[in-house]
Amino acid sequence: MTLGQAPNAEDSCLKNHQQLPAGESLSTLPTFIDSSDQEKGGSFVLKREANSDGQDSGPESDTIQDLSDSPDDEGAKCENGLARQPSAATTVIDFPEGGLQGWLVVFGSFCAMISVFGLINSAAVFESYFSTHQLVNHSASEIGWIFSLYLFIVFFVGIQVGPIFDRHGARLLVAVGSLLVVLSLMLLSLSKTYYQIMLTYSVLGGLGGALLNCPAYGAITHFFHVRRGLATGVATISGGIGGIVFPIMLRYTLPSIGFPWSCRILGFIMLGLAVPANLFIKTRLKPKISPDGPKISSLLPDFSGFRDLRYAFSAIGIFFMEWGLFMPLTYIVSYAAAHGQDATESYLLLSYLNAGSVLGRVLPGLFADRIGRFNVVIITISLCVILVLAMWLPAAMSRSVLIGYAVLFGFASGSNLGLVPVCLGQLCDARQFGRYYSTAMMVASFGTLSSVPIGGALLEMGSAETGWRAVIIFSGLSYFIALACYTSARVLAVGFNPRVKF
Repeated sequence: MTLGQAPNAEDSCLKNHQQLPAGESLSTLPTFIDSSDQEKGGSFVLKREANSDGQDSGPESDTIQDLSDSPDDEGAKCENGLARQPSAATTVIDFPEGGLQGWLVVFGSFCAMISVFGLINSAAVFESYFSTHQLVNHSASEIGWIFSLYLFIVFFVGIQVGPIFDRHGARLLVAVGSLLVVLSLMLLSLSKTYYQIMLTYSVLGGLGGALLNCPAYGAITHFFHVRRGLATGVATISGGIGGIVFPIMLRYTLPSIGFPWSCRILGFIMLGLAVPANLFIKTRLKPKISPDGPKISSLLPDFSGFRDLRYAFSAIGIFFMEWGLFMPLTYIVSYAAAHGQDATESYLLLSYLNAGSVLGRVLPGLFADRIGRFNVVIITISLCVILVLAMWLPAAMSRSVLIGYAVLFGFASGSNLGLVPVCLGQLCDARQFGRYYSTAMMVASFGTLSSVPIGGALLEMGSAETGWRAVIIFSGLSYFIALACYTSARVLAVGFNPRVKF
């Protein structure tokens, strides 16, 4: 059965409605047709192969033919003058939008993301502990490189992980990634010097996180489209939950049983989480193959997406978002301790921040599916700018203001992290999500690599209070630039009308 024809230039350019093929009704149409979120200059023909008894063989046997290179589409332009890009084609793909298997994939992704983002969201505890114990003789900037390198490897190595995931699936990537994360924490428990911590926490842990990150997000795109914001939000609350539980756990274990066994306990927790992650994370859609058959180039990074200015602005926006995010995420505990609060009690600020992010990853995702993913992420980035400059900057010695800031900022920043992959998925075919997502996060990796060391260098400027003020202003300005980038991407897509869903 053949569904749909390639739309003309006017019909395919950024219209927020769903098109149904001629002669088909909602009751008989067997596939979900997306022409509202991923407006593209080509179309795809979905063919289902019949079993021997003539019955539909289901989505596992779907084959999709790419017609985006039709001569009729060459040179087509959208009304705003932008050429239609390959990352914005009309797609005909069947999405289950849930079911037992779909939500088990979400649960598996949830477990995998704790291993990556649960540790990232607990970085402030490790930074504060390292600065007063193993690395007491090292500067804040030097210690900052440990966490920046970890994040850089997670996102930068993903430039190759994404295409491998698209081509070969998640199974081997998740298995090796889980092993490396557990091994990194076990070896970190034995580390005493700067280079040992760098190799175990940053390099080994970063490689494990890189192998888990893309499959955890990418598998969800194979099962959800309309409800993708909600499904991704549910999975990403894992980072917030890990950021609540791990700091509270370390608050008690570090003084009582010491650093080595605290790391080993974390390692055993990650080992337990690896079981459901490996059982449930799987792919469903077959890779996109050219008419000439599979090519080696399909495993290589693809930067052609940057020809789409919407994608380019979105990727650059993530870079500046990382700059803004990891200042409070890494330094809020040290900030509280430097302003008269007990160092151990300051660990709770990180739990408050991550508690806010749990709610921030679900509710905005739910609303994003209703009113538009880019619309919601622009609102939440704006909220981050306001909170950093209006609450954290004047907080100083006020514990109540710091707690309020931590919870509200956690809500706003958590929604940013949950919606970024959904926004990127709106600009590409689900079968190429790994490639597009990993390429954008490769750009962001340079932001994570430099963010914490820049913060450490700013702290060494002038007096202590001057340094903290510089860190906070840097975070606020970074979020402001990210806001400008995402606003530009949305304007390029649907114009200035704020009521348009996008």
